[in-house]
Amino acid sequence: MRLLKHSEVFRGFLTALFLLGATGLGTANTVEVLKIEGAITPVTAKYIDEAIRLAEDNQAECLIIQMDTPGGLMEATWKIDKSILASLVPVIVYISPSGGRAASAGVYISYASHLIAMAPSTHLGSAHPVAMGGQDSSKTMMEKITNDAVAHIKGLAEKRGRNGQWAEQAVRESVSITETEAVSKKVAELIAKDLGDLLDQLDGRTIRLDSGAEKTLQTAEARIRHSAMDWRYRILDKISDPNIAYILMMLGIYGLFFELSNPGAILPGVIGGIFLILAFFALQVLTVNASGVLLILLAILFFIIEVKINSHGLLAIGGIVAMFLGSLMLFKSPEMRVSLSIIVTAVLCSALFFLFALALAARAHRLKITTGGEGLVGETGTVVDAIRGEGKISVHGEIWAARSGKPVKKGEKVIVRSVDGLILEVSPVESRGK
Repeated sequence: MRLLKHSEVFRGFLTALFLLGATGLGTANTVEVLKIEGAITPVTAKYIDEAIRLAEDNQAECLIIQMDTPGGLMEATWKIDKSILASLVPVIVYISPSGGRAASAGVYISYASHLIAMAPSTHLGSAHPVAMGGQDSSKTMMEKITNDAVAHIKGLAEKRGRNGQWAEQAVRESVSITETEAVSKKVAELIAKDLGDLLDQLDGRTIRLDSGAEKTLQTAEARIRHSAMDWRYRILDKISDPNIAYILMMLGIYGLFFELSNPGAILPGVIGGIFLILAFFALQVLTVNASGVLLILLAILFFIIEVKINSHGLLAIGGIVAMFLGSLMLFKSPEMRVSLSIIVTAVLCSALFFLFALALAARAHRLKITTGGEGLVGETGTVVDAIRGEGKISVHGEIWAARSGKPVKKGEKVIVRSVDGLILEVSPVESRGK
């Protein structure tokens, strides 16, 4: 009888543990949430790809991308789409907060996602590709880019069962749509006032993944885990703009040139080194053309040689041409080009900077020598020890041994005529014209 009681207590204990474990498992569901604000860049692509991998590793119910973007780079957008299509967890794009938008690149990312949700007073659209500074903007090239973008978004629409006709209009005609119109026209699936409302509406919804598997979401009481950008991505996101990376690289080169030209200045070298490190940090996520970098370095070399050797401007002109061409072809992707106005400004400033250095060098060659023994010739000194054949004088605050063909009294002024080793040949001031 006692054994029976003990077994019942033990069975009750196990049941309680099981119920606690089940409850723990029920609340263990997690939803990964990341926020994208601003332009879509290569940094954004890396950030989203890592967030998807993290959600997969944590076996999250889904990944929610809260997005408010004016658009961005096409190459980065294509990479994001690939990451979403290959994801093993559902990816939901939530266009928020109210007043936000998913324009241009945001449309493609939204259409690649498994589900689109929109907050009240948001809009989606205006996905027509645009040419950036330095890019071929001819009619033929723009038609090719537009047709490629249309094919891409129509493929996404077909895969996700969304309105392909509207998607094509968004690309070709830059149309936009509000959240209510988007749901009615099968562009978006949900309207959610906030993240909590979105999780409630997602709960119990079944989503088919690209692998063929189906997942029924359990998000009603899921734990939300925000994937914030770490400091590396925050810095890289600010400086990964091709224009900023280019400017940092040029300033870094100038700083190092100053330091090498004036050893011991320290500050220009420190600042130049920091700028170069930041530039290289940004260039690692940008598709850089090695030929462009080499042409820019060749231009700097031409400018430096022009300072050392007067080529009557030929090297300076060669440097200007090399820097201009190198800047144009610095980045491979057509949508990641440096603005033409920034290139022209940088090239002109570089040319003026090195030509100014050349002018200073030429002027220094024409100046009278003011240091060493030769710098004393023609200077006036004061006799501190009477000269009777030899004596001593003070010149530039220094005491020198002096020699004169005429005796000179202490305190009188003398002119340095020449230098013989460590002895100065002098004559009295009154004999200047003799």
